[in-house]
Amino acid sequence: MKQRIFEIIEPANNDDKASLLFDRIIVIMILINVLAIILESFESLSLSYGSTFRIIEVISVAVFTVEYVLRIWTAPLKYKSISKTKSVYRQIKSPMAIIDLLAILPFYLPMFIPIDLRFLRIIRLTRMFRLFKLNRYNQSLNMLSRVIQREKEHLQVTLFVTFLLLLIASTLMYTFENHVQPEAFSNIVETFWWAIATLTTVGYGDVYPITAIGKVLSGIIALLGIGVVALPTGILSSGFLQELNDRKVSESDKCTCPHCGKTF
Repeated sequence: MKQRIFEIIEPANNDDKASLLFDRIIVIMILINVLAIILESFESLSLSYGSTFRIIEVISVAVFTVEYVLRIWTAPLKYKSISKTKSVYRQIKSPMAIIDLLAILPFYLPMFIPIDLRFLRIIRLTRMFRLFKLNRYNQSLNMLSRVIQREKEHLQVTLFVTFLLLLIASTLMYTFENHVQPEAFSNIVETFWWAIATLTTVGYGDVYPITAIGKVLSGIIALLGIGVVALPTGILSSGFLQELNDRKVSESDKCTCPHCGKTF
């Protein structure tokens, strides 16, 4: 029984109808939840259909909770090379299990901890994490996860360089502009907003330098931003191309039996 439950709750093979049905039910419930969260943000709909949204929430949390418990229960079948305790621990700390937990946590948290209504509203927004549960069933999202995992070191270097550039730009701009615009560039942390808007070449115009050297620095940062912002895009594009090439090689290695039609 445990083995069969494990087969059902894992992403399905085309031959397993029960597993396919389970996958479709979970995907449909995720999409219904996301739609309900969006519609609930309209005050008129929230007042008129609040009980309906509540029923959807209770049923969804019940299903997602059972799914979460079953995945932990069947973890030893997924990680057969390690002990039962370690397999459960590995399952609990896996990224998808954390997403599963965050998807149901906002429902249970107020039952055990008194929470301010303003904070409760923020907590309830984490229900949108249910959307990330689609990653388990969607090939495109799986590919994106693999690409990010493969290129994470390059992305980390890019993010670190970007942070350094933001920090240097904010420090210099604070030094040059604080004495003439103390309200706009009151400290280095406040100046980060200008640096981010300039480096990403958005330029909202709410905060800008008025000194000559400040304008020169702003221009340099804007030009550097064109290259810095493009770096993660290039890294991810390269990763996607490599992933597509690997998939083509993998598919070319597959053979189809002329008698039964199965691919192996």
